[in-house]
Amino acid sequence: MAEALAAAPASHGLRKWAIVFTASLAAMLEIIDTNIVNVALVEIQGNLGATLAEVGWVVTGYAVANVVVIPMTAWLGDLFGKKSYFIFSLVAFTAASVLCGVSSNLYMLIVARILQGFGGGGLLAKAQSILFENFAPEEQGMAQAIFGVGVIAGPAIGPTLGGYLTDTLGWRWIFFINLPVGLFAAFMAQTFLPEDDPDTKKPGSIDWPGILLLGLGLICLQILLEEGQSEEWFESRFIVLMAVLAGAGLILFVFHELRADHPVVDLRVLRYSSVSAGSIYSMVLGMGLYGALFAIPVFAQSYLHFTATQTGELLIPGALASAVTMILLGRVIGKMDARVVIAGGSIFTAVVMYMFADINPATSEKDLYWPLIFRGVATVMMFLPLSLATLSPVPKKDIASASGFYNLTRQMGGSIGIATMTTILAHRQAVHRANLAERITEFSTATQERLAAMTHFFMNSGLDPDSARQKALGMLDGILNGQAAILSFADIFRLVGILFLISLPLIFFLGKGGKAKGGPAH
Repeated sequence: MAEALAAAPASHGLRKWAIVFTASLAAMLEIIDTNIVNVALVEIQGNLGATLAEVGWVVTGYAVANVVVIPMTAWLGDLFGKKSYFIFSLVAFTAASVLCGVSSNLYMLIVARILQGFGGGGLLAKAQSILFENFAPEEQGMAQAIFGVGVIAGPAIGPTLGGYLTDTLGWRWIFFINLPVGLFAAFMAQTFLPEDDPDTKKPGSIDWPGILLLGLGLICLQILLEEGQSEEWFESRFIVLMAVLAGAGLILFVFHELRADHPVVDLRVLRYSSVSAGSIYSMVLGMGLYGALFAIPVFAQSYLHFTATQTGELLIPGALASAVTMILLGRVIGKMDARVVIAGGSIFTAVVMYMFADINPATSEKDLYWPLIFRGVATVMMFLPLSLATLSPVPKKDIASASGFYNLTRQMGGSIGIATMTTILAHRQAVHRANLAERITEFSTATQERLAAMTHFFMNSGLDPDSARQKALGMLDGILNGQAAILSFADIFRLVGILFLISLPLIFFLGKGGKAKGGPAH
């Protein structure tokens, strides 16, 4: 049966959807592992005897390796064969996951995570280009919809699954769980993906200068984004060095690639206006998709006092809403102007962000329920049509390069979004605390009454007057910090909403979607 399906054309019904399932499963593996370890860092830190700064490299190492490989996937696919490279990436990702799980010290775990990131980087962009290269224009909507379910649900599934596995089986199982799934995906890829065209032209030579410059620029940029806040940004010589090296590396990389005969990343795909505009919009989407989603768990755990598992469960309804919307929209998106849907999604997202901005000390799980569902729907309204509008006008020969660059921008948008929002949160919290503190003085009647009531409460608990007053002052300070933090979260959500609104003019440079040149000819 498998041999017969493997020999069948891509248009064969069962094989066609097996390809979609395989590509989507691979992409979901990569995205889930981007953030599945976040909820387990404290346990890993204690188990391996590391500092918080050291254990942070478990996340940074994966992200760095990821962003270096993503833009190179088209070149690597041409060099080794698209199917062979995709299967190799799956096997490498799975093997590195096992190595992560058996790591006996922090340094072994960081190296294993870097190897896992190299394998995972070959999955996301390659999976999407496989769908564009093997599906007819009228089928692209549904194929990309199924693929998008994994991409959008991944950020919600990761913390949920990570929290559950960590709480029940231990942190090592967040890596061991990849073994059966990765092997199954590799088997599916071997069985159902079409064989490479033997006439495909291989790169004439290896662009070593391009690889080195790309690695230097992206590695330093990712480290800057990941470590900037903890190092107090440009007050640190290390961060200044990373910024200089990132800027120099990326600028020299662009100049070199535009002149190279066989570039490792074909930047010439940016001549397509849909790719250049779509990639910028993709970065905005990444900031909203990952950055705003980052803020919700932090708020839930810090101010609603949720556990990691409860926080993950809070995100599930929104992920389910995304999945349902993705499937429904996938059935009709081919008949619609993708730009109109993207504009609607951007406006809808801005509205949802302003709903989130109403958070206050009395906000509960129920208050976040519908905004999270609406956010899931709005995200799909941008993600699915944006992929089609960006890549559908691109000829088949350039799909892989365009897809790699497009997915890189979304990934970098997420890193930039999280780094930016973390910094703004800290800054705005300090501003709001200073503003609130101005109104809380020893001459304020309301402050005196509140302080007296709290002091009386602690005295009734058995403390002497001086200790009770100190305890009351500490509690008042905590309330002040909490209120300032909530106001800073509201600022973040408003900022994301404004960002989506001001990016709307980019839709005029996108394609309409629908008829995809990347699909197979009939």
